[in-house]
Amino acid sequence: PKTNIVFLKVHKSASSTVMNILFRFGEMHNLTFAFPMGGGNQLFYPQHFLARFVQGFSPRSPRKFNILCHHMRFLRPEVQKVVSRSAVYFSILRNPVQLMESSFMYYKGTSAFSHVHSLEEFLSQPYHYYNATKGDSHYARNLMTFDFGFNPNGEVSAERVQLMLKAIEVSFDLLLISEYFDESMVLLKEMLCWDLDSVVSFPLNIRDSSTKSPLSAAMVEKIKDWNRLDWEIYTHFNRTFWERIDRDIGRERMRREVKALRQRQAELARTCLQGAGSVSPKDIKDSSLRPLQHGNAKILGYNLKQGLDKETEHVCRRLVTPELQYSSTLYKKQFPQKPP
Repeated sequence: PKTNIVFLKVHKSASSTVMNILFRFGEMHNLTFAFPMGGGNQLFYPQHFLARFVQGFSPRSPRKFNILCHHMRFLRPEVQKVVSRSAVYFSILRNPVQLMESSFMYYKGTSAFSHVHSLEEFLSQPYHYYNATKGDSHYARNLMTFDFGFNPNGEVSAERVQLMLKAIEVSFDLLLISEYFDESMVLLKEMLCWDLDSVVSFPLNIRDSSTKSPLSAAMVEKIKDWNRLDWEIYTHFNRTFWERIDRDIGRERMRREVKALRQRQAELARTCLQGAGSVSPKDIKDSSLRPLQHGNAKILGYNLKQGLDKETEHVCRRLVTPELQYSSTLYKKQFPQKPP
């Protein structure tokens, strides 16, 4: 199994679920994580990543970390300073239309969105509300482009788009697609030489459907237009994603693998979870399993079954622990406080 990994955690793209998979694998195999200084949740995002943002990094000591997976704005030369040369790089993309709808709910408090009632209102005259010089403007336009380290307000010429796609292709070994999450996990498992249980997950950091609204065809076009660079990235890598499946796995085997993954997930859900699955935050009985609530989104979580044996409880708890709590637990383990 490969143990040196860089995951670019793109916002609002099922990346918290992927991060849980990496946390569990890292914990199980005693791997080190490149944590933000002081144990925060983001590597000084939205600044471009710098090696010195990592707790325990020193230019004088060539110490490398196994897994880099916290939110960052990608900058390859700096990333290379903290991980081994053999590290596998991957990320995840989401359809920019759904991504923007999600960002609008989640980042409602940001400068571009705070004065509008709806996404329609924002897109009717975006430049009236959007100011590229504001420090949080990236949440409102071409968010994936920004996370990959590029200028979200750059011109959309064929030449520039090609350069951007090429740069991503050179840096990343695999780009997952969140709409095809299970297929993505099969590809990831193959690339990392991991077993099935290592890529099993329950969806984390997901919104209650009551805060989701369907989009009209006209709105969809407006969103694509406003996020043209993201749209170019997504359509290109969605195509190469399926080309890769056809080349490396084949559709027939992919169907079998996805079926096996879903069966294993269903089995774990029956073992671990109380009720049928995710529940609203107010119904989560164990406060340590309650996810952070953000913006106008209502983030769901899980209740574990009572009376599980110790080992099963450990496995189940890891599967449903929200990102911030899990990250903090692993940080304390990696950097234990010295007694006063």
